[in-house]
Amino acid sequence: MTNILEAIYNIVNHKNFAIREFYSGRNRANSMGEALENYIKDAFADTFDSDDEQSRLKTYNQEFSWLGSQNNPPDIMIKGGDAIEVKKTQSANSSLALNSSYPKTDLRHTSPMITSECRDCEKWTVKDLIYCVGHTSDTNIKSLWMVYGSSYAAKHETYQRIKTTISDGIKTIPDVVFADTKELGRVNQVDPLGITNLRIRGMWQIENPRKVFNYLHEPTDKDFELVCIIPLEKYNNFPNESKSKLEGITEKGFSIEDKQIKNPNNPAKLMDCKLIKLCV
Repeated sequence: MTNILEAIYNIVNHKNFAIREFYSGRNRANSMGEALENYIKDAFADTFDSDDEQSRLKTYNQEFSWLGSQNNPPDIMIKGGDAIEVKKTQSANSSLALNSSYPKTDLRHTSPMITSECRDCEKWTVKDLIYCVGHTSDTNIKSLWMVYGSSYAAKHETYQRIKTTISDGIKTIPDVVFADTKELGRVNQVDPLGITNLRIRGMWQIENPRKVFNYLHEPTDKDFELVCIIPLEKYNNFPNESKSKLEGITEKGFSIEDKQIKNPNNPAKLMDCKLIKLCV
């Protein structure tokens, strides 16, 4: 089974960051967003060097249980492992648009935002969630931040309380017809003819990990930067084989350090983590 340590190892060894040329040449991407998502899938599946489409798809089938839908999280689910959200930015520090899905520490089987196909793609209840945030130019991936939701976002109740309060407040408006919805609210038949409906949607944003964790990493002038933050408890639970492969890397610009980060639920407390970087 693959994991984030295997993905980092594969990225270090691949060293091709011209992802638009790489994936458009293989007829697998029409945009930088598609190219970035394919790059992440290949990193986790160890299929960077796979030129045979059938072989690559077979590996995807072995490693992943879900490969996403356009409007519902997540983008990728590792079979028996973590879930992955891929976000692309063309500005290094720009906030991430999460739209109607608030930030998450993890992905839950009970979430109303996931599809039934995702819910049933394997037997699962909760998956740790990795945010993979790629900063790209028109041709290359310039940086990739990989952070776990548990080190990045507050607990679900923090966001759900806001969402529920807004939804309940909307329902106090008199003399309107409300409909069930996964959004903040929906009001039907607003006008006397009953022909106008109002959809009320949340548009969540979260600060870029580059800004959130600027006390851990200062950007360099290198062509590519990989920055990965893994809670220490999570890191320690990965297979010894994966940890040994990663800790045996001697590539110039690669490092693994023990660090502490602010707890997303209480910044007065610190969390132990591994900070893994590649700057080349």
